[in-house]
Amino acid sequence: MFRGPRDYNKLDLKKFTGHKDEVNCVAFSPDFQIMVTGSDDERVRVFDATNGSMVCKLKGHIGAIKSVAVAPNCKTFASASYDKTIRVWRTSDGENLHILEGHMKSVEVVVYSPDSKQLASGSWDRTAIIWNVQQGFPIRVLTGHKSVVQSLAFSLNGKWLATGSWDFTVKVWTLNDPDDSVVTMEGHKGNIHAVAFSKDGMLASGSWDKTVRMWNPKTGKQIHQCEGHGGWVQALSFSTDGLYLASASDDETVRVWDVLTGECIKELEGQTDTVQHCAFKPGGALVASGSLATVLSFK
Repeated sequence: MFRGPRDYNKLDLKKFTGHKDEVNCVAFSPDFQIMVTGSDDERVRVFDATNGSMVCKLKGHIGAIKSVAVAPNCKTFASASYDKTIRVWRTSDGENLHILEGHMKSVEVVVYSPDSKQLASGSWDRTAIIWNVQQGFPIRVLTGHKSVVQSLAFSLNGKWLATGSWDFTVKVWTLNDPDDSVVTMEGHKGNIHAVAFSKDGMLASGSWDKTVRMWNPKTGKQIHQCEGHGGWVQALSFSTDGLYLASASDDETVRVWDVLTGECIKELEGQTDTVQHCAFKPGGALVASGSLATVLSFK
């Protein structure tokens, strides 16, 4: 009987092939039936995550794909590129619905809001932009970081957007606030490469200083500082119940942390070269993927 992350063992390994260069990014649909990948080969590929078969490959970008995201409603997915644009694609047939232009430099990250109506993007131009997905226009430009915006996360209630930067800070922006209030979290000693919200609103950040930190996003107060990784922290994911936080690192491990105590309760050997992505499935299993489009499942 599976009782939780303490019982994790490696369950399955799948390899997804087709890209002609390094895979930079991976995203799954909420039901984990669809996997989208982006590569230095300027292509976006869509796979059936259940059997590893490629559904389609999409071209249009004229630069490396830096980030991909699948909408929570699964109707669209997005890709961000070194060519300074974001493209929105229809999932059912791969049609390119919008080309979002507004960033002045490479777009490094893209994420959807929980209601699938908005996108947020972060760039080397040190800004984040919030976009209307249906109409394809910018809603708000967020300025204030002193270096590239490398990571983004919407809170599950849609109230906040967190931005992580290579200026070593995390900012939390209150959306739909006429005062444009911003809370800045300081403490990391390296680039911020991942941010994530729990269902209860706790914020986590992962950094190239090899630490994971948990914060109160309302006050900016640090709750836990989690140490143990031997390499840069590349990705974060909270479990659906909010009790656990997974962190993926280029030390080829995934660690699972107890949110209440901040202690590491499980260390998993990735065996996928550099682990770039991790996510909890609704049933509790944990998925991790690496730069060679290898995907590990733990349960």
